[in-house]
Amino acid sequence: MEALRLILRYAHLIGFALLLGGAIAQFVSAKLRINPAMLWGSIIQVLTGLALSAPLRGGGDDEPAPAKLAVKLVLAILIFIMVFVPRKRTEVNRGHFIGIIALTLINAAVATFWR
Repeated sequence: MEALRLILRYAHLIGFALLLGGAIAQFVSAKLRINPAMLWGSIIQVLTGLALSAPLRGGGDDEPAPAKLAVKLVLAILIFIMVFVPRKRTEVNRGHFIGIIALTLINAAVATFWR
């Protein structure tokens, strides 16, 4: 079971890298648009996050707080919606794009610093 949890965590980190890397790559280019890396990263983040939090929780001291999981889920769903809805537009508003990057970084901060 530990191997499955580690594989899911690894996939979760790959999703984070795709989402943030894709967003920053678009941000530094001249055209702000949702690229496939961002879309797949957000999908991977939501799916692996649910898989990591729901069935593999066995109780004990290392179990994350339910409030932390709820906050991370809300942030991940918001990010997914912000990526999914404008994915076919030729250009996305700069503030919207900065919001995607900010929420992604906040979600990582919640995972890292909330104990």
